[in-house]
Amino acid sequence: MSSIKIGVLRGGPSSQYDVSLHTGAHILKHLGFKEGKYQAHDIFVDRNGIWHMHGIPRQPHDVISQFDVIVNALHGHYGEDGKVQHILEQHGVPFTGSGSVPSSVGMNKGVAKKIFKDNGIKTPYFILVAEPGPNTPHKTISELAHNIFKSFPLPAVVKPVSSGSSIGVNIARSIHELESALKSVFTHSNTALVEEYIKGTEATVGVIDGFRGQDLYALPPIEIAPHHTHNRDSWIFDYENKYGFGGSNARAEKRVPGNFSIDVKRELEEIAKKAHDALGLRHYSRSDLIVHPKRGIYILETNSLPSLTPESLLPKALEAVGVSMSDFLDHIITLAIEKHKRGN
Repeated sequence: MSSIKIGVLRGGPSSQYDVSLHTGAHILKHLGFKEGKYQAHDIFVDRNGIWHMHGIPRQPHDVISQFDVIVNALHGHYGEDGKVQHILEQHGVPFTGSGSVPSSVGMNKGVAKKIFKDNGIKTPYFILVAEPGPNTPHKTISELAHNIFKSFPLPAVVKPVSSGSSIGVNIARSIHELESALKSVFTHSNTALVEEYIKGTEATVGVIDGFRGQDLYALPPIEIAPHHTHNRDSWIFDYENKYGFGGSNARAEKRVPGNFSIDVKRELEEIAKKAHDALGLRHYSRSDLIVHPKRGIYILETNSLPSLTPESLLPKALEAVGVSMSDFLDHIITLAIEKHKRGN
């Protein structure tokens, strides 16, 4: 039997370019452990969205036609918001991760949060605000910040409505911090999500389709906390805290499994599975949640294509349950091929 030819998409025209390169490199390394079953090839997408094979710029259709399946290791805009998924769907090739429509929905935090609410999943109160301009109600960021300050209780979390890896996320505790946070967000997106700040313990839970005899298998919840040198009240698990690429720069402790009671652990897992299902995601996802000591558990967002670098959260949870990265990749590649054969 001939080996399956796999293309690994990495890089891309988003602010998560570096993370994607690391995810793709990690995937290529571990697919190499399945030598004989897979032939894995690097598909590099540069910051301008140009695809490359063997260092040569190529049209997507010329690249896609060479492979039996694509492993999508892109992140952020283009790779995670449904755009590249749409290209892959048009060419009829199996690929890992969610389809174009669920990816687009999951990437938009405002739409996703509405779906969470419609499905009885508790999420923090939020508003969406557009970047000020000639055709918007507010002409300046200062005017917008003052309007929000009058009606929205602080502290608040301010983030781009469509982004990943917690890029551009800020906590605003004053009118000045709110204005600064909005300025930061509008460098990433023309719409900001202003969300109720809930003080509690952050958790993240990975979900895998059709694994270990379960339709939806939840990995053990990871507890995320600042290192003792950082003040929990002024700390947030943002891009800087997520990625150290080697660990020396990461400022967060990732406790696997987390220090949660049995009941809280089970509830975290059930919410993550419910969110995965409500958004129509497939193969795998990772949900970020907050556990408040009195108000309960709130979902913050669900990532339809979580990073798979050595420092990333999903691989750490896989390791905790004795699953190697190569076996995980084997599983999602099999899912992609089988569902494609069934026309899903």
